[in-house]
Amino acid sequence: MCVVSEASDAQVPETASDAALRLASAEVPPPIVAVARRLQGRGHAAVLVGGAVRDALLGLPASDWDLATSATPEEVQALFRHTIPTGLEHGTVTVMVRRHGIGTDEPAEPVEVTTFRGEGAYLDGRRPTSVTFHRDLREDLARRDFTVNAFAWDPVDQVFSDPFDGLSDLRRGIIRAVGDPHARFQEDGLRTMRAVRLCATRRFCLEPATQEAIAPALSVLDRVSRERVTVELRKLLEAAEPSIGLRPMLATGMWSHVLPEVPEAEVEAAIAAVDALPRVFELRLARLAWPAAHSGDEGRLRVLTVVDERLRLSRAERAKIVALTSAAADAVAHAHEEVQIRRCAAALGREHVPGALLVAGLNAERRAAIEQAIAGAPLTVGELAIRGRDLIAAGLVKPGRIVGRVLEGLLDRTLEQPALNEHETLASLAPEVLAALGD
Repeated sequence: MCVVSEASDAQVPETASDAALRLASAEVPPPIVAVARRLQGRGHAAVLVGGAVRDALLGLPASDWDLATSATPEEVQALFRHTIPTGLEHGTVTVMVRRHGIGTDEPAEPVEVTTFRGEGAYLDGRRPTSVTFHRDLREDLARRDFTVNAFAWDPVDQVFSDPFDGLSDLRRGIIRAVGDPHARFQEDGLRTMRAVRLCATRRFCLEPATQEAIAPALSVLDRVSRERVTVELRKLLEAAEPSIGLRPMLATGMWSHVLPEVPEAEVEAAIAAVDALPRVFELRLARLAWPAAHSGDEGRLRVLTVVDERLRLSRAERAKIVALTSAAADAVAHAHEEVQIRRCAAALGREHVPGALLVAGLNAERRAAIEQAIAGAPLTVGELAIRGRDLIAAGLVKPGRIVGRVLEGLLDRTLEQPALNEHETLASLAPEVLAALGD
């Protein structure tokens, strides 16, 4: 049996009746309940579906409640005064509702309502070519990815629906596809990433047939928007124990479609090290990329390919991961003399030093020694106690490129002796630095 949930000690309900009792105590936002009640009052089904129902059953804080209905988008629009046609082609209408009713001064809150639907063929590995609206809840739940996401909860009549025995899978901590796992993954390649992400974030494991269906669907995953893949990877790496999702990524072959390939002898150490790092996406991704980045030019190129093409990270994220896997980061981690530490830290950049020490796996004592060596010492010309304009105003140098070269020379002196970083001292050293430059 897999361990269920990182965040709650609550037992998963044993029966549908127990599940209904658990869900009845969930804090569903009043506007959502009000919309559901109005729909039901006009003869339509209206239920909550998706991940929020699953998390409430796990005893976790639930958010992003999804409301599904048998009413068509046109019927929803006819029932409510203020609506927004958010995605009519997919059956979604946003209803604007005031929490305490009409006539209050409070701003209206959005409630998304989606019609029960069936889907046509998937040709791009992500979106169906057509959507068919219908009245049947079971058919709507049958198109969902995993049994633990195929629940429905009626917040008005307090009826719990579980047509695919997801409650049993929830108790066992199992991710199992609804119906044929090969069909589910071929429909939507992102489901393969969602499966391993749920393993990590909810401490689940993959049901064998579901795991076996991932490898044949990896070509479909390759067609999915890289931004969507990164969202799932971010959630996985920010979980308490990413290893629970990383190991099935490795076992199914998904790893090489998302992450830098790691030599077999080093992959287990990388996975274990990631669990020990703070829950910061860039730190953990950098640690996974570390073995590849330090295996030569080809390895560094693989890391850049992952960052730029497979994941398409932001500029800031890219810069951080490149820095944390650089030779400069390695040099800081292995430096021992204080002057050497400061020079290596200057090459890396002060902002990257703490992360580099964590990624390198240094213990607290070594990290403290390195941090102490750079504390109060300038690592860039911008941290010097003198500016180029001061040198020019004092007649020590003439305007031009030479100003920057003198500042660099002064920085070099202060890396050796941080106590020199005082305005008067640096001004007195400037002629000597200028003379050494030969200009």
